[in-house]
Amino acid sequence: MKPAITEQEVAAILPSLQAWQLGETSEGENLIKAATRYAWRIRDTDYVDAVRLFIKEEQKHGNNLGRYLDAINQPRIQKDLGDSLFRKFRHFCSSMEAWTLTVIIIESTAQIFYQALKDATQCELLQQICTDILIDEAYHITFQTERLAVIYDNRSSFGKVWRKAYYMCFFFATSLVVWFAHQRLFKAGGNTFKGFIRKMYFKYLKTINQITTPFLAELA
Repeated sequence: MKPAITEQEVAAILPSLQAWQLGETSEGENLIKAATRYAWRIRDTDYVDAVRLFIKEEQKHGNNLGRYLDAINQPRIQKDLGDSLFRKFRHFCSSMEAWTLTVIIIESTAQIFYQALKDATQCELLQQICTDILIDEAYHITFQTERLAVIYDNRSSFGKVWRKAYYMCFFFATSLVVWFAHQRLFKAGGNTFKGFIRKMYFKYLKTINQITTPFLAELA
């Protein structure tokens, strides 16, 4: 299937498509280091293998988006401010809890991002790429949420109380950063700021409910 996209669609989606493609190609070295330390501490070395598979799927997304950029004769960028800031955060972050929460938030915004990208174009090839990624993202969120539930469950009662506030603040602060970085794409896909925040609010509620009541979540 060959790409069929208009100049107007390219103008609306290209900067965000390039930035997201760059972000999806990370080698995940810092995440693997954090996962390895965590896995040895809890004596579950299989967890590192699962994280490696997660990173591999993310890289697959980046490769598919990169091939699409090549097909429409648009460059793959090597640097982006948002990606650079996130990479700096990852470099200094050693907490598996912070890593997992961050990934959940990014994957949650990614669901809205790729749906918006799909809705912003009539190109069947790009729409299919988005559909494939959206399917993967749903499983990624489940994988990360289950892990955060395990981490949360092992905290003290006081630790659980303040973590709920921390999770909420970090969730929406990160969501706002993503919106302002990619608002043109989100709007091209039919989203308003209010609508975006509403979607993230429901994603937050679903996440926090699954984390704080993991056994009920399994029965749902």
